[in-house]
Amino acid sequence: MKHHVELEHLKFPIGRFSCPLEIDSEHLEQWKATIRNFPQQLQEITKNLTVENLNWKYRPEGWTVKQVVHHLADSHINAIIRLKLSLTEDAPVIRPYEEALWAELNDGLNNDVSASLKIIEGVHQRWFQLLDSLNEKDWNRMYFHPQHQRLFSVKEGLGIYHWHCKHHLAHIHQALQYKGEF
Repeated sequence: MKHHVELEHLKFPIGRFSCPLEIDSEHLEQWKATIRNFPQQLQEITKNLTVENLNWKYRPEGWTVKQVVHHLADSHINAIIRLKLSLTEDAPVIRPYEEALWAELNDGLNNDVSASLKIIEGVHQRWFQLLDSLNEKDWNRMYFHPQHQRLFSVKEGLGIYHWHCKHHLAHIHQALQYKGEF
């Protein structure tokens, strides 16, 4: 059975990221909690998936569940590196990467997502520990993203990754809901 859902909604089931004009302590606490809790949420949703389930796509021409999980490991490794660069250098230029091409590499196509889940667990534990130690000056440190040609603050970056966690959890839920059939 094929499902007909608007492609934009399938691509962005929780909407696109929108940064608040004023990022306050409530935002930071909520976003840090997302970083802390995400590995458990991802573990819960993936723990009983079969190889067939892991190969379901969340939208036509989208990634499979396994590619989403592997992408999350890749992306969040980059996120903590970007944070550490921002905290130790003056407005560093971060290194973008070709995430769509990474998802097509052998490790991104592996049916065993356990290594990526372990990476996410460890990275998020370290990431949360670091985030929980930041002061106001740290939150306002910046990095330059060459693809967007602008500076991002550490706190805006956290908002983006809060959204990223929710965005990809929604993709996995979507793939399971539609059983990969579009």
